[in-house]
Amino acid sequence: MKTRTPISIYILLTIGLTIMAFEMFAHDSGYFSSPFFWGLMLIAIILLLIMNSIGDLIENQNFTKLSEEEKIQYLKDKNISYFQKLWNSAFKKQSATEEKDILIDHGFDGITELDNSLPKWWIGLFYFGCIFCVIYLTAFAFTDYAHPEAELNHETKTMLASIEEYEKTAPQINLESAKYSADNIAEGQELFKTNCVTCHGDGAKGGIGPNLTDKSWINIKEKSLFKNVFWMLENGSPNNPTMRPLIKEGTITGRDAEKIAAYVYHINQEIAPITPAQGGAAPKGEVAHWENGNN
Repeated sequence: MKTRTPISIYILLTIGLTIMAFEMFAHDSGYFSSPFFWGLMLIAIILLLIMNSIGDLIENQNFTKLSEEEKIQYLKDKNISYFQKLWNSAFKKQSATEEKDILIDHGFDGITELDNSLPKWWIGLFYFGCIFCVIYLTAFAFTDYAHPEAELNHETKTMLASIEEYEKTAPQINLESAKYSADNIAEGQELFKTNCVTCHGDGAKGGIGPNLTDKSWINIKEKSLFKNVFWMLENGSPNNPTMRPLIKEGTITGRDAEKIAAYVYHINQEIAPITPAQGGAAPKGEVAHWENGNN
């Protein structure tokens, strides 16, 4: 009669498999704080303890049917710890007498080999790998677990929600508080494409609206280019109703205007202008002499 695996091993395996299942199938990663998770764990452990008690009864019943020699051998095996048995199964070498019992002689080629059983830890890892593979493939095929696109969408939604929450409490950006930052150029370019490219063309080269990359400006309301662009986005053009007050209308926020102004400042002051020969609109207005600085 073989000794049974300790109940503690089953409990650890159950906890590990349950956590793995929640990691793969639960939509909320905060399941550790869920009463459902801990209730499930408690029920599983109670069931394991009940099964272990039933196993003890069956084991005691079978023990009474053993001969005296078998009882002595069984008690001797039971006194060896579970992990010691795993270690022995992996590394303990058999005696010369034991080797004779498992020796295989091919006969025709003079080669002999030992018919050793695979170590229990190896067999355990093999079956664990098979079970994990089935669970993982099932989760991958039928849930969003391990899908890069689903993870990206989830992270994007989380990021946008945090930005929206931040916008609720963050101080509003106005003409006085707006400041230039090179970190805003990339986002400002995207906002420009969404709100301004229809009139001002790709890269702000001009079209219905003026070329924003050259040195000539129709409306000069502020001493710095950055502030002037922000003023135009807030108040619109007094000379052309097509250039609407986007901030006051609610089309963009002050923070969006700060980013668009950073982008326009960048393409006007930090890179070469798009000339008419390159497809840009001809200069309109007067040459602006901006103060040094971008705030």
